[in-house]
Amino acid sequence: MTLLIGIPLETATGERRVATVPEVVEKLIKLGFAVAVQSDAGAGANFGDGDYRAAGAEVVATAAELWARSDIVFKVRPPSSEEVALMREGSTLIGFVWPGQNPELMQQLAAKQATVLAIDSLPRTLSRAQKMDALTSMAGISGYRAVIEAAHAFGRFLNGQVTAAGKVPPARVFIAGAGVAGLAAIGTAASLGAIVRANDTRAEVADQVKSLGGEFVKVDYDEEGSGGGGYAKVMSEGFQQAQRAMYAQQAKDADIIITTALIPGKPAPKLITAEMVQSMKPGSVIVDMAAEQGGNCELTVPGEAVVRHGVTIVGYTDLASRLARQSSTLYGNNLLRVVEELCKAKDGTINVDFDDDAIRGLTVIEEGNITWPPPPIRQPAVAPKPQPAAAAAAAAPKKGHGSSEPMSAKSLAIVFGIGALAFLMVGLYAPATFLSHFTVFALACFIGYMVIWNVTPSLHTPLMSVTNAISSIIAIGALVQVAPPLGGSAVGDRPSGLILGLAVGALALTAVNMFGGFAVTRRMLAMFRK
Repeated sequence: MTLLIGIPLETATGERRVATVPEVVEKLIKLGFAVAVQSDAGAGANFGDGDYRAAGAEVVATAAELWARSDIVFKVRPPSSEEVALMREGSTLIGFVWPGQNPELMQQLAAKQATVLAIDSLPRTLSRAQKMDALTSMAGISGYRAVIEAAHAFGRFLNGQVTAAGKVPPARVFIAGAGVAGLAAIGTAASLGAIVRANDTRAEVADQVKSLGGEFVKVDYDEEGSGGGGYAKVMSEGFQQAQRAMYAQQAKDADIIITTALIPGKPAPKLITAEMVQSMKPGSVIVDMAAEQGGNCELTVPGEAVVRHGVTIVGYTDLASRLARQSSTLYGNNLLRVVEELCKAKDGTINVDFDDDAIRGLTVIEEGNITWPPPPIRQPAVAPKPQPAAAAAAAAPKKGHGSSEPMSAKSLAIVFGIGALAFLMVGLYAPATFLSHFTVFALACFIGYMVIWNVTPSLHTPLMSVTNAISSIIAIGALVQVAPPLGGSAVGDRPSGLILGLAVGALALTAVNMFGGFAVTRRMLAMFRK
């Protein structure tokens, strides 16, 4: 039997997103599902009812009819009590639920014998789950929008400018928290020309901050801040005191502060105190992205932008919704990937497979039974440790090609002995002229090897240093052939025309390689200079 996916109109105040978009509707139909959309569900994201009809969806007039008919319901915000009352018994709900923060909602959904997949409970440590990760999608949009809101409230350029009317210094932006939202904010602010600094309790994100054009500000206190699932953890009191001192210093210097610090299941930590706000320059801006969970600033008013001590504090809780069309498209794609995992047969039915770690983590209620929190993710089996004798044999360094260990004295003596024997045989039976040329060839190989591999990489790259050393040896050899012999100019001492031509060709190619390499490298470096 083909299942019907229902898309209701979001009822949360100010919510303009919709759980799926027309281009995703077409893909759901190809999987074998039927799709129904409540009238005007996509209006806030600029998707009309006609767009959904053209994609193959049915447009339903009322929420009651949609909820009563739908086998599967896609939602953005957690359903209200009124919506749960309209829900058909035994149906499936996919969307944001926040089971830890909404225990009453969980009980109401369980009473409906529903199966609930909470997109916010996705195990984010699974690489294959990234395509379903709506938290990351929405956080990236929110971080971008936070910078736009800050720029709007700030009242002047973010980048520095020198004009005939005067000089404008670049804005100084400090971002507290370098998760997905923080990194999106760093990249956006840096691309707009601001001087960006950022901090996070997880030291490993420092390289990511720098790669986006920001400066990582470290707290003068050694403590590891990584928590489970890629999130930060609650830090010790000593670390928090050092962090507050650093934030106080940054607040005095910053024009814009964007805070993103959140720990799942806990109120937002207070990072910016009233005293820090008072120390900021008049006209400065704070964008508190954690406002919905209480805010990182003591003076934040959730859902509003207020002015305190001359500082504008933006506490909007709908940053992703302010880019409704973009966020709806990404969110719809995330839910599509979830359905693809549930419907691998593409027959219009779903299978909630608890052997799949991603699906098990998403499923917080199964047919009325609360299954949240999920068990720990099963780790791959670890190979048994080798026996001591086998381990010693495996750890023993291999001699010969590819070994980084120096040769033993015995092996070195054998190699030299074989070499001396080879020279003796050549000396006894080869012509005298061959012996002299062979001796020069062997010494040239040895000297060339020592010269090339002992070149200090002081040029643009170590590879250029080595190739230029090789080119230099080629050039010297060619010059020896081109130059007239010392002590006379007998015709027999001059190189033949073929040798002379090869020497001149070698000089030309070597010159092109050396000078051309420098020219190309300089042009490449110039691309990265402002």
